Amino acid sequence: MKFETAAVHAGEEPAFSEGASGDVVIPIHLSSTFARVDVAKPTGGYEYSRSSNPTRLALEQKLAAIEGARFGLAFSSGLAAETTVALSLLKKDEHVVAFDDLYGGTRRLFTRVFQENYGIDFSYVDARDAENVKSALRKDTRFVWLESPTNPLIRLCDIREIAGIAHDAGALVIVDNTFASPYFQHPLALGADIVVHSTTKYINGHSDSVGGAVMLSEEDLYQRIRYNQNAAGGILSPFDSFLVARGIKTLALRMERHQKNALTLAKYFEGHEKISAVYYPGLRTHPQYALAKKQMDGFSGMISFEVKGEGKAALRFLRSLSLFALAESLGGVESLIEHPASMTHASIPKHEREKVGVTDSLIRVSVGIENVKDLVDDLEQAFEEI
Repeated sequence: MKFETAAVHAGEEPAFSEGASGDVVIPIHLSSTFARVDVAKPTGGYEYSRSSNPTRLALEQKLAAIEGARFGLAFSSGLAAETTVALSLLKKDEHVVAFDDLYGGTRRLFTRVFQENYGIDFSYVDARDAENVKSALRKDTRFVWLESPTNPLIRLCDIREIAGIAHDAGALVIVDNTFASPYFQHPLALGADIVVHSTTKYINGHSDSVGGAVMLSEEDLYQRIRYNQNAAGGILSPFDSFLVARGIKTLALRMERHQKNALTLAKYFEGHEKISAVYYPGLRTHPQYALAKKQMDGFSGMISFEVKGEGKAALRFLRSLSLFALAESLGGVESLIEHPASMTHASIPKHEREKVGVTDSLIRVSVGIENVKDLVDDLEQAFEEI
């Protein structure tokens, strides 16, 4: 099935067996436990909703289908997904190579939890140059962790090239594909071993559910991660599973509109006298435009830009907006805007943020699906305040 068809139908094929109701939409199975005929015979394979639930299973099948994977797992948050993957693959004193421009919550998890508490060693490199990844690999490197595009500087890395380098060294490659979504990028097809998402973002798309996902095709890895998901309990609820499955059905339509609006705004920012730099891979001036064209099917809806002057100008601009909600998160139908240094990346020490490029003048925009003229008008009146 093509992407749009799988997004609508995967995991939700109507059942016509005796006793089935023929639901076109997967029901919300709220039951926490499932009765069985006898001790050794779970009904339909379901025992307890932490282990498996019909609504969550339908979502997991849909997640696998849209990412081009054999298996999908749905978690209570993106960080729960990341934590479970790490717990399944790492032991004390082992090593991870990671892109230095990462979501602040991921960086905090790696540094403050896994490194400080459990003795895992992390090396952060600028993965825009694959040679930096190669140089950082060690005999005890278990995996390479990538975002592409990155949060918040919208940087890309060559997933296929890095996957080849990592595999030659015996390391796995994990890609956070949240910013691109499964509609615009397919890391598994590029050689990655595991893909993670915050389904809170584009996959759900309506800012009304927090969740995460892991998609992969290697059965042994799947069984290890699934076992630890059940053991640690970071599962997505049936109601949230229903919301995410519903959101996926319009993912293709939404991503096209997100991209269209984002490209219009990126060109507007690029020509604005009060902006010193714009980061959007759909601009021909983006240094990795050619890579974006090669490994992505589109450019998504995330833009970052630098406001001229000190950070105070950026804050005045943010306070002056009305349509753009000043809020963390991204990927919803409504446009959101945020100040990474104070919000999503505040947990990273200032010197580390600035070393990567997250300055006090940086602003990140999640472009929604509104009428783009209304968005431009709101931005224009806010720029007049600085």
